[in-house]
Amino acid sequence: MLDPRVIQRVRTNPAAVVSAVFLAAMALACVAGPWVLPASLGEPSPLQYAPPSWEHPFGTDLNGRDVLYRVLAGGRISLLVGICGAAVALFIGTTWGLVAGYAGGRVDALMMRVVDVLYSVPRLIFILIAINAFNAGLQDWASSLGWEWLVGSSRIAILVVTLGVIEWLTMARIVRGQVLSLKERQFVTAALALGQSHPRILFRHLLPNLAGIILIYLTLTIPAVIIDESFLSFLGLGIQAPQASWGSLLSDGAGAINPLRSFWWLLVFPAAAMASTLLALNFLGDALRDAIDTRTG
Repeated sequence: MLDPRVIQRVRTNPAAVVSAVFLAAMALACVAGPWVLPASLGEPSPLQYAPPSWEHPFGTDLNGRDVLYRVLAGGRISLLVGICGAAVALFIGTTWGLVAGYAGGRVDALMMRVVDVLYSVPRLIFILIAINAFNAGLQDWASSLGWEWLVGSSRIAILVVTLGVIEWLTMARIVRGQVLSLKERQFVTAALALGQSHPRILFRHLLPNLAGIILIYLTLTIPAVIIDESFLSFLGLGIQAPQASWGSLLSDGAGAINPLRSFWWLLVFPAAAMASTLLALNFLGDALRDAIDTRTG
């Protein structure tokens, strides 16, 4: 667990406090907003390309749908993909780095060469291959089990897994480096002398000492996953209609910009929601890093 002194330093950092409050408010709005707001706002209506007003604070889109409702619903998917993808990366990267750093020698060298090889794999090609190879099969499998929710969300599930598989590499390297240093400490030597098993040493002694650095990189991995998903959705390769994410909303907004008339609200509001969320995550990660560096310095 984190040292209470680290938490106290973060709490005295105004940027970190504002970022944490903003992220909590954004997550709550994205989760609860589409349930609280009338569902009719997300349905097509005759009010096409209406500018921002009291009735529609973010305006409406080509199909007359409320942009505020769409931004919150899209934020729900973007945050879900970001958090779940980062969790997959956290699990794989932490486990890989722990084992590689603790084992050392040839095992460490082999495992890190695997990481080097995976770094050379083009991300976009890997994700496209995974979607084309597994999407239809996952839908058929989910349909046979009666899981209709997964049939409609199969693309999201594949994105979560593939983005998590891509983003764990840096986490593994950071964790490995820390373990190489920690395993030479006296508490590890004492645990070995007492006959404790290697898994117990890994997960009861080494892992708790890595909580701070893991949390820092988790706050940096979430925005990286969100950016990757948004980029894919912007290109039309990620989230597909009728579902929406911030990336797909940005793509729709960019398509509505033309020299004759600019429907600026379709681009500005999704971009502002995404940019402010990513900025808050980075501020929070920087504050955690500064607090832990002060403790260890």
